[in-house]
Amino acid sequence: MSVQGRIEIIMKAKNIWKFLSSMRFAIFLLILLAAFCALASLVTQGQTYAWYAARYSERTAALILALRLDDAFHSPPFVLISAFLCVNLLFCNVTRFPSLWKRSRRDALSFPPDAPCDAEASGIADPERVFAALRMPKPRRDVTEDGREILRAVKNGIGIWGAWVCHVGILLLILGFSLGQMTREEYAVYGVPGQTRPVAETGLTLTIDDFRVELRDDDTVEQYEADITVTTEDGRTESASIGVNAPARLFGLTFYQNSTGWAARANVSKDGQPLQEEILCAGEYFAVADKPELVVYFNAFYPDYELIPGEGPRTRSGQLNNPAYLYTVYYMGQILGMNVLMEGEELTIDEYTVLFSEPQSYTLIQAKRDSFAWLALVGGIVATIGLFLAFYIHPVTLWAVREKSGWTVRGSCRKGGVLFRERFAEVTKDAGQGGNRSAGS
Repeated sequence: MSVQGRIEIIMKAKNIWKFLSSMRFAIFLLILLAAFCALASLVTQGQTYAWYAARYSERTAALILALRLDDAFHSPPFVLISAFLCVNLLFCNVTRFPSLWKRSRRDALSFPPDAPCDAEASGIADPERVFAALRMPKPRRDVTEDGREILRAVKNGIGIWGAWVCHVGILLLILGFSLGQMTREEYAVYGVPGQTRPVAETGLTLTIDDFRVELRDDDTVEQYEADITVTTEDGRTESASIGVNAPARLFGLTFYQNSTGWAARANVSKDGQPLQEEILCAGEYFAVADKPELVVYFNAFYPDYELIPGEGPRTRSGQLNNPAYLYTVYYMGQILGMNVLMEGEELTIDEYTVLFSEPQSYTLIQAKRDSFAWLALVGGIVATIGLFLAFYIHPVTLWAVREKSGWTVRGSCRKGGVLFRERFAEVTKDAGQGGNRSAGS
């Protein structure tokens, strides 16, 4: 390859590096990520093609599945945008590090007496008094190239790293969130007290020992709590009480109290003899034991039933004043009938009788495992430290040069320049200056 060809490749690589680390690219990625998340929030997650086709259209359902919007945080667009955003932040920090390091070392060691300043005062009799009044470290004495005596001091130099540290924190935050979403395990378990259910393919089982619901005066849920026991395949157990905003961590999974609803007991008799007993949560169904093509679906439960003409059934309150059960019966996939049963009423289908009873609250518990939550937490802490450095730690550089007419004191503050100039003017006036001027005025 010719020298010219190598130079062209190097220039192209530099241009690509410059683009990938640019603020313009970062803003574009953030807008793209926000738009994608907003779009994904409009799509119910984890449904089937048939469900999306019935709700939207076949073309929209195909598009949702093609873009993986049914599982947005594991989809290629989310992974790709997150990866490029991380690359942008990494390249930006790598690019800025040498200049920040050089600046911090330069400020700490030396800087020319005629360096740009925000404020200046001449004819100062006692410059060390100015350093002390501005709460600067003890100045270092030196001699300029032309033989003049100079005093130098730097305060809060770490403040120049605020934006850089904040970028590192955001990078870790995005990495932690993205990796956590892409690798997170999430399971749902629901049931009533006394039931034991498997936690998907984890090998764990969850027993609901007790469940309590606290209602407000308007019958809305104020709090619900569940006592649970988790058991491993080899018989080890761990127990905990969980509530809204009070999860528990058992065997590496975090268990959350998610929601609640109504359940009921369904007793099936055949020719007057008990045949089957099921506990159903609203939205569940069962097939009759000796006739599986006959299915009973428990649609909904109304604790205080009321039928509004033209509107349909509703519940007047959350109290069990007038309980009613909405059901649908299917035979070989076809609807036989749909109706409401009041407490004590029976549903008769040929030789079968179905009785709903014992309404009770069920609990829906979510179990999650996020292996990268710690990384997101570290990122949040680092970003907070960076913001603190950026907004509250103001680097100040102060130096004084001995002139024939006395000392000339100059100061520079990278943030809060107006306040610094005002304080500088007060201090230099008290220190007995012969003349005064502000570089920013």
